[in-house]
Amino acid sequence: MEPILRFNDDLAVVHAYLCADGYVCKTGKDLKAGRLGLRNTCPELLFDFQERFKRYFTFEPHIYDGRCAIHCKTAWTFLINNFNSFHSYEWIFPNGMNEKQTCLWLRAFFDCESWITKRAAKDRSVSLECVNEKGIYSVQKALNELQIKSTISKRKTRPIYVLRICQKEMIVKFKNKIGFLHPQKKAALDESLNTYISYEWKFPKETNALNEFVIAKLIEKVKVNKMGQIKFCSNTKSNLVKLSKYLFELFKIDSKVYGPRYNGLGTKFFQLEINKKSEVEKALKYCSNAKS
Repeated sequence: MEPILRFNDDLAVVHAYLCADGYVCKTGKDLKAGRLGLRNTCPELLFDFQERFKRYFTFEPHIYDGRCAIHCKTAWTFLINNFNSFHSYEWIFPNGMNEKQTCLWLRAFFDCESWITKRAAKDRSVSLECVNEKGIYSVQKALNELQIKSTISKRKTRPIYVLRICQKEMIVKFKNKIGFLHPQKKAALDESLNTYISYEWKFPKETNALNEFVIAKLIEKVKVNKMGQIKFCSNTKSNLVKLSKYLFELFKIDSKVYGPRYNGLGTKFFQLEINKKSEVEKALKYCSNAKS
């Protein structure tokens, strides 16, 4: 399909709504009249569809009974001529969109079709399912172009495809680049992200408190191996970089940070090491004095 000359933000959103929970069909005895609209229980989405449709086509659809619909042969003809079909099995992700329009299209589609899983420490994801195999893979391609990784699986019992966005980094990217207009889904996305534990250490700014914090971390993590070295780990590199910095600034203890490294399960971590004998003795002395 050739790019549409009048393609803009509003058309991108209208197209996505029609592909998701919308319909574009012929009506009338001679099937020459066109009817189209969006079915959804979320008022914010219905108002968004109404406003964007009106701006693009200059005709205003009406909201009633959980839908926003209109009889409009002009809009119907334009949509069918340019996009062919909006049937659940046949819609096609449109060409000719810039990045902003792609994000708006995905936002509207996810607003209609997705759900958020927020089981702390078990499963957090933004997911959607679709019977249109070509369509859902085109959605995944668009996400990939935004550097948002996702997976697609087919349900065993039905010909339905499920796309999932997992991992905190990918979910955060989804929120920042695409997000939701749907208020319940927007809140659920925030709740899902809030279930992640923050592993970033908060270093105090006041000098005495900072001294106590650094020594406490040293006591908490310190282990001397058979080689006489002190090593401890964190899954967050910035924790160890800051700790190494303050160990030297406050106590003149020299240390180095290495990584990333990976354990037997493939989990990434970073490691702070105090290797010199004189530095190890200095660190153990500070720990001993703090304990006494």
